[in-house]
Amino acid sequence: MSSQAEKRTEQKAPGKAPGLLRSSGLVGIMTMLSRVLGLVRDIVIARYFGAGAGADAFFVAFKIPNFLRRLFAEGAFSQAFVPVLSSYRENQPVSEVKRLVDAVAGSLGLVLLGITLVPMLGAPLLTAVFAPGFLGDEVKFALTSDMLRITFPYLLMISLTAFAGGILNSYDRFAVPAFTPVLLNLAMIGAAVYLTPLMSEPVMALAWGVFIAGALQLFFQLPFLMRLGLMPRPRVDYRHEGVSRILKLMLPALFGVSVSQINLLLDTVLASFLETGSVSWLYYSDRLSELPLGVFGIAIGTVILPSLSRKHAAASSEQFAATLDWAVRAVLLIGVPAAIALALLAEPLIATLFHYGEVTDRDVMMSARSLRAYSAGLLAFMIIKVLAPGFFARQDTRTPVKIGVIAMVANMVFNLVLVFPLAHAGLALATSLSAWLNATLLWRGLRREGAWKSQPGWGKFLVQIGLANGAMVAVILWLNSSVWRWLTAEAIERSLYMAMLVVAGGGTYFIVLALSGVRIRHFRQR
Repeated sequence: MSSQAEKRTEQKAPGKAPGLLRSSGLVGIMTMLSRVLGLVRDIVIARYFGAGAGADAFFVAFKIPNFLRRLFAEGAFSQAFVPVLSSYRENQPVSEVKRLVDAVAGSLGLVLLGITLVPMLGAPLLTAVFAPGFLGDEVKFALTSDMLRITFPYLLMISLTAFAGGILNSYDRFAVPAFTPVLLNLAMIGAAVYLTPLMSEPVMALAWGVFIAGALQLFFQLPFLMRLGLMPRPRVDYRHEGVSRILKLMLPALFGVSVSQINLLLDTVLASFLETGSVSWLYYSDRLSELPLGVFGIAIGTVILPSLSRKHAAASSEQFAATLDWAVRAVLLIGVPAAIALALLAEPLIATLFHYGEVTDRDVMMSARSLRAYSAGLLAFMIIKVLAPGFFARQDTRTPVKIGVIAMVANMVFNLVLVFPLAHAGLALATSLSAWLNATLLWRGLRREGAWKSQPGWGKFLVQIGLANGAMVAVILWLNSSVWRWLTAEAIERSLYMAMLVVAGGGTYFIVLALSGVRIRHFRQR
């Protein structure tokens, strides 16, 4: 890299990190836009394909590379790469940071190419492993395999996108990586609307939408890396000290960071043995539960990881502990009312968003059952997202691995126990229970190691959110209508009534919080 480029990088690297609340809010807004479009995407998919065999086949074909993306790219790689890059940024000259970026780009790209090509060649085998229940249905099995060959390159492109996003996040450029998923939803909506009529098998349009989205997301971030002066020039170098550290951190992190995703995939495997529609019911309910998780839990976790990594590199243990405490309080502030609202409004939400076209009354009721089960673990999912960075920022991936394996084994046991009496809802409840076990063990580990220390004011804070949630529940129960009305009402009526419930419930919650003394300034932290 030229000396002028190095100077440009030094000039553009921020000297003072923005506030955590502001950064979390920015990521949250971008993620909210993505998740809202994601719901629009799912509404379009539900209208065009319902919960039949084609939809089941696509959800499996999309979930496999998407699962590996979360496990590998946004999971193990991001959690290993960002702390190492932050350490280089804190302690090394810009030229060394650029050498690390180039070496990681070349080494990561070569591995990803192999990981992508092999499953494409063995798509039927992969389908048999992840959806063994499809083996008895030749049409569904063949359709899933064909779509998997189209969707799997998404893993390569989105992993490189996560690499670019990790660089931008490390330099506190959070908005661009947070906006990138919007392109996935736009591409899939466009594919469903415009490509479906052109396909002999209509659902194949969604697979091509995923492929197009991967390319769009990758190329969208490259100009911003160029402006930062860190556009990678790939160079395969596994001997580079930073690459070696990242690989050592990645291997255990493959399990530790994405246990919840592994659990969701196990749900899909077991659901493939249940009645037709089970995979789709779990998918629709999981998408709804992931809305608050993505907007708040993942947003806060994304923002605090670079901050925690720099504080660990600077040996600032008190600020490290205070940042973790701030993150847990922020998650509770939003996670508790979100989980309660999902449980109380399961049928209304599913009916408002998905009760169109091929989606029947029974689909709504069955999806609502699994949504309630997922809502029981929503807060745990969010807490995991902010506690896990407490380990990864200190480049400790072994502890989360041990905890993750325990939680995963527990989830398998819960699945086998609950799937018989509760069917697909039992799978969702098992995932929630294992998430609580995971979150509890992470919290205990951080406290034992002194990385998280309780800050003053917890008792008052719990009373404040308890009062606010109680008032919100009362208002929702008072205003909500019967399930029958939600199922029979016109789309516009459902939408307006749902908007009224959200405004009334959310408004009550925040008004009571304000009256009890909670202020935005209490959550401002750099």
